[in-house]
Amino acid sequence: MKLTHVLLVLACLFAAGGQLLLKAGAQGRTHWLEFVNWSVFFGLGGYAFSTLLWLYCLSKLPLRVVYPYTALTFVLVVVGAVLVFGERVGWRAGAGTLMVLAGLVLVTTDRA
Repeated sequence: MKLTHVLLVLACLFAAGGQLLLKAGAQGRTHWLEFVNWSVFFGLGGYAFSTLLWLYCLSKLPLRVVYPYTALTFVLVVVGAVLVFGERVGWRAGAGTLMVLAGLVLVTTDRA
């Protein structure tokens, strides 16, 4: 696997981690000032680092190769929501998530 593809996976991990931290920082809060907390801060930091990795990969690879990796972020967030927050995923959502992952594999292994 090329370094840029490893960096894309890393960018997706940081984006998904950022989303999970934002959820943790927002959960149970109602007043806008309550959203200023460490979870939200680190969640935004994860997104920022993910964006820097993403931009680097965009400078090295075609957009048609880079963009499908956004699907991996979706899959990672679903898995993280189940593992971290105990959220339940029904069979349809589970099947859809697996289809997204299968689609990502098909698109990113295309040799054209």
